Amino acid sequence: MLQVAYPFAPVGPDAVGGAEQVLSALDRGLVAAGHRSIVLAAEGSEIAGEHVAIPRVPGQIGPADIAATHAALRNALAKAVAHHAPHLLHFHGVDVLDYLPPSGIPALITLHLPPAWYPPDLWRLARPDTWLHAVSASQHATCPPSPNLLPPLPNGIDVEALTLRIGKRDFALCLGRICPEKNQHQALDAGSCAGIAVLLGGQVFGHAAHEAYWHGQVVPRLMAGPHRFLGAVGLARKRRLLSAARCLVSASLAPETSSLVAMEALACGTPVVAFPSGALADIVEHGVTGFLVRDVAEMAQAMRAAARLDPEACRLAARTRFSGAAMVARYRAAYAALARRTVTHGAAS
Repeated sequence: MLQVAYPFAPVGPDAVGGAEQVLSALDRGLVAAGHRSIVLAAEGSEIAGEHVAIPRVPGQIGPADIAATHAALRNALAKAVAHHAPHLLHFHGVDVLDYLPPSGIPALITLHLPPAWYPPDLWRLARPDTWLHAVSASQHATCPPSPNLLPPLPNGIDVEALTLRIGKRDFALCLGRICPEKNQHQALDAGSCAGIAVLLGGQVFGHAAHEAYWHGQVVPRLMAGPHRFLGAVGLARKRRLLSAARCLVSASLAPETSSLVAMEALACGTPVVAFPSGALADIVEHGVTGFLVRDVAEMAQAMRAAARLDPEACRLAARTRFSGAAMVARYRAAYAALARRTVTHGAAS
């Protein structure tokens, strides 16, 4: 199995992005099951199988950096295919059309982002034995018609790794990539209205719009207090923070295809307060495992009310609905089915 990551973000259990965390879980699951896992990913990634490193762009990412990175990835992918002869290629990047190789080895493309963010050509690929799939039912329902689109393979998390029972403290937590569509400044505004400190964890990637948002909208609110920026948060620290928080807050405006951090919060017994953006509306059971809100005022009210919700109801939802082991099993079954489908198709032709 040869997996190809989005080349501008490192992969690993402590990765900031959901796509990178899912890829990491699949890599570890394949290795644990005795399969050979080869991953093309940015330098600094933590890979359980074999890592083919792609040079990572330091600082702000410009057009020349993007072109050079894609060229390096195309070259590394061609060499890896020639050397390893994998049974299947599995792509995770929104920029997949910039390095998808010609026909030959079958390919699966996971759509980690909203369908509208992908180029139109992706939905009418002529490349044989190339399939797409969504990561949630809500995302699948918004995908354009395509003969290449398979049923969704829902995301999951390592529920057992998030089992930690510690006392709750009076802060809210907001985690993720810091960028305009994640709208963290409104989560901070809601915390200020509620009189509850928001601890903001995440990373600002080197895109001009992300850095402008950080300096223009987020930093002034952090400086006004009582909120605090934590930087990127690894798995062990995230588990402690999620377990101790009164709630997780998501003010995302993007049509979320999934939300690993919302699933992780529930596994830690912590309710989620969120705008009903995309799959978040399916993850959060309003009034049971969190609250779905329409604006900053409702978010502030829900942050105050979150302490009344039952942590055990949150944990039960995570165990029964968001198992990472079940996710890996679904992917392994999909890999096997696509391999059989390719062999049958090849024999028929």
